Amino acid sequence: MPEPTTALTADCASCFGLCCVALPFTASADFAVTKEAGKPCRNLDAEFRCRIHTRLREQGFPGCTVYDCFGAGQQVSQVTFGGADWRSAPQTAREMFEVFPVVRQLHELLWYLTEALSLTLAAPLHGELRALRGEIEELAGSTDPGFLLALDVPAHRARANTLLLKASELVRAAVPGKKRNRRGADLIGAELAGSSLRGADLRGAYLIAADLRKADLRAADLIGADLRDAKLHGADLTGAFFLTQPQLNAAQGDATTTLPTGLARPAHWR
Repeated sequence: MPEPTTALTADCASCFGLCCVALPFTASADFAVTKEAGKPCRNLDAEFRCRIHTRLREQGFPGCTVYDCFGAGQQVSQVTFGGADWRSAPQTAREMFEVFPVVRQLHELLWYLTEALSLTLAAPLHGELRALRGEIEELAGSTDPGFLLALDVPAHRARANTLLLKASELVRAAVPGKKRNRRGADLIGAELAGSSLRGADLRGAYLIAADLRKADLRAADLIGADLRDAKLHGADLTGAFFLTQPQLNAAQGDATTTLPTGLARPAHWR
């Protein structure tokens, strides 16, 4: 399966600190201060780097550690705006900050479509998935900010979701036994330690602070599941799909948590 030509992994060295400027945040457990959209974070230095990058959690900014632009930062900085940063070309700042979240959504879709193409059991859909990925990749690669701002992103998301859901059904159908459907379920703080959730549909489920220690989450669909502070110690996530690094970063776990291929154990896990 050919990989997309668009990089879907953040390269902060090639970005103008867009997530640190374009996005707003509110003083809370996730952020130590309140910041308006379009205003640089107080921790952003002159080289567009975070002064406290290695100490974000200790300094009260855990929200930053669970954010991923899926490569949209460098795409907007180096491609859409041709390498002209918002400090040296301030007339581009507002448009650049508005374009960034649009491209970020497109890149997230590309990430999911690319993962779907890696699912062998979803082979009957690979042709459609590849075609849609190519279409969205072309849109995201535009160098016309006005074109990007005018895109109907929800429509593209709906098309992608239809295919991703079909891919999920194909993969989970091969899992033996009865599969649990907890799509969009409110499982906040739920006691699910040791539960069998193999092949479960957990799309969009609220698993905030849920106890999933030693749970069987093999081949589970976790797209959009909220795993903030979920306890994944000893959980088996082998083959779980549509799970992103930000979701893992927001959860708790340890060395006994088994992760899907391609995802890294968060540094704060113990």
